[in-house]
This record gives sequence, C-alpha cells and structure tokens, in this order.
Amino acid sequence: MKKELVVKLNKQFDDYSHREGNIEYWYARELQTLLGYDRWENFINPLEKAKVACKNSRHEVADHFRETTKMVEIGSGTKRAIPDILLTRYACYLVAQNGNPQKDEIAFAQTYFAIQTRKQELIEQRLAEVERLKAREKLTQTEKKLSGIIYERGIDDKGFGRIRSKGDKALFGGRSTQDMKDKLNAPSKRALADFLPTITIKAKDFATEVTNVQVLQQNLNTEDAVTNEHVKNNVDVRKILTERNIYPENLPPAEDIKRVERKIKSEEKKALLGGKKKK
Repeated sequence: MKKELVVKLNKQFDDYSHREGNIEYWYARELQTLLGYDRWENFINPLEKAKVACKNSRHEVADHFRETTKMVEIGSGTKRAIPDILLTRYACYLVAQNGNPQKDEIAFAQTYFAIQTRKQELIEQRLAEVERLKAREKLTQTEKKLSGIIYERGIDDKGFGRIRSKGDKALFGGRSTQDMKDKLNAPSKRALADFLPTITIKAKDFATEVTNVQVLQQNLNTEDAVTNEHVKNNVDVRKILTERNIYPENLPPAEDIKRVERKIKSEEKKALLGGKKKK
C-alpha cells in the first residue's frame, strides 16, 4: 500500500472518530463509507458477523454496538431519522476483520483498529498482573501476621503450617495443599499461592485476616482453637464463592508469580532506560 494512501486513510479514520468522555466511537454509517461499502444493506452482513464475534469473545455486545438514530437531509431542507449504530474501536476492529482484506480500505482498517485494540488488551493484562502481584504480597503479610500472633501463644512454625494446610483443605473442598499443587503442576517446594489466580489469593487472604482478628478478640491460645477458627473462616469464604458458582479447586492455574514479578520489573527497567537521553 502506497504511503500517500496510508496517510490519506489514516486522516479519514481519525477525522470520523467521535468521543464521549473516555469512550472513542465511530458511527456505523460513516464506517460504511470509510470501508468502501456503497450500500447499507451490504454493510449489515459484516456488522452482524462482528456482533457474533463479539459475543463469542465474551464481551457484552451492547457495550460495543449501541443502536441509535441520526437525522439526515433528504432534500429541500427536509430531514428524517435513520437507524445507525455507535461502534467502539473494538467493534470497528471486528467489523474490519469480517470484511474483504483485498480492499485497501479494509486492509488498512484491520491494522488501524487492531493496533489500539491490542494496546488496550496489553494495558488490561498488565493491570491484572499488577493486581495479582499486590494480592500475593498482601497475603504474605497477612500470613506473617498470623504466624506472629500464634507464636506469642506458643505455637511454632510447624503448628502454623498445620493450621494453614487445614485452612487450604477447607477452602478447596477437601483437597489438600499438596493435592492442589499436583493439580496446578506447582513445584512441591514452592508456595501454592504463587500459582493461584487473583480471586483465590484474595479469598485466602480474607479468611486469614478474619482468623487474625478472631484469635485476638477471642484470645485463642491453642493450636486446636486457632485451627478450628481458621477452618471455619475458609469454609465461610468458600461458601461465598460456590454460591456464585466459583469453585477454587476447579479454577485454572495462573502464571508463576515470580515470573510475573520479573517480567514487570524488566518492563519497568526498559521504560526507565528508554526515557533517558543518550549523552
């Protein structure tokens, strides 16, 4: 594709974009023109295919394809309302993907919309990774607090390990910590939480936080008493999850948290170095 055409198409696609708050969108009838479709009736087919693709990707169709009406002139100053659709950038990307890439306009659109769509996906993925990393760090601090509280009551590290294991068994519906490690292909010497998804890490953290509070409030002084409390809290948290059809033992494994941490630190280092001017 010639550079002149790329510059022209880029300007056209930019000029036809609209913005409402933080949402960028295009009108379907304007996109129809941009993609080289002469008739609305012909454009409906890729639109409908795009909606199906959106649904199959587990996105709410209504969030990306919003029906509306627009007033257009039909001659002699007379106007009438015609149906139209507000399309997000992701929706436009799906529409372009269902067009004929032999047409220059559609080939350009597939790249134009994909770049920003992919950028948004990467941002969302990065935010999710950071959230999981923070949740894991929070769980470490919460468990360290519990360890300190029960140590003051004469319960050693082995006792803490037994309490935590029984809590895991309650949270994972009878599966032991080692059972879950085997299921998630986690190394036996690594912490199970390093391979759990964010929601499960937060579930473990919440149950442990409640145990911390109850041990202090009820002045629990024996391993059996603390164990019973910790098991009860994990059972209660599991109940909240399963009532919403979330079974912790059935969730897929997440990426090794240490690998995620290294990746984030590496990206931050590259960003800092990239921002420095060469002397």
